[in-house]
Amino acid sequence: MILDISWPLTSGMTGYKNKKTFESTHIKLWDQDHVREAQFTCTTHTGTHVDMPAHFLHDGYTSEQAPLDRLIGACRVIDMTHVTECISAEDLYQYDIKEGQRILFKTSNSNHSYDQEFDYNFVYVAHTAASYLVEKKVVCVGIDYLGIERNQPGHPTHKTLLEAGIIIIEGLRLHNVLSGTYTLVCLPLLLQGLDGAPARALLLPD
Repeated sequence: MILDISWPLTSGMTGYKNKKTFESTHIKLWDQDHVREAQFTCTTHTGTHVDMPAHFLHDGYTSEQAPLDRLIGACRVIDMTHVTECISAEDLYQYDIKEGQRILFKTSNSNHSYDQEFDYNFVYVAHTAASYLVEKKVVCVGIDYLGIERNQPGHPTHKTLLEAGIIIIEGLRLHNVLSGTYTLVCLPLLLQGLDGAPARALLLPD
């Protein structure tokens, strides 16, 4: 069974801080043209997406340079639905996180639907947890909301992870996913020279 953990891209979907991030228009209609065609516009951080280092680091790599081996492979979904504010380093000690792992956090954020008002109080990953994940040498971290941190001054969580080469996936949909081990397949669009990219993310149960 394949688990699709991506948000659908659609008009009216949740945007970060309620910004409109996706619009689509039908440019050919069946009744008129006997064919269907549409065009859409979106930001690089719409729905399920990958943050590239260029998003927060001056000399960070861009979308076409994303190391896909960090986005494809064995991963762990860790249930953090008991956390009400932020995931701290102390929250992670019990999970025996190991070098090379891909870690996806399932939180109470997953109770939101893709078209709800933006929740400014979403559960996020604290700087202490980011530092701990760097210490453990994980290769990928994902979370089930449109940001891995709120608007923390200086964006320490993003910078700590990205400076260590840890790739970030945001906007995962994990409501129906149990904690455990899976194979992750996450493919960001091949966007030349940009700071992030929407992605399709899948889990294959072990």
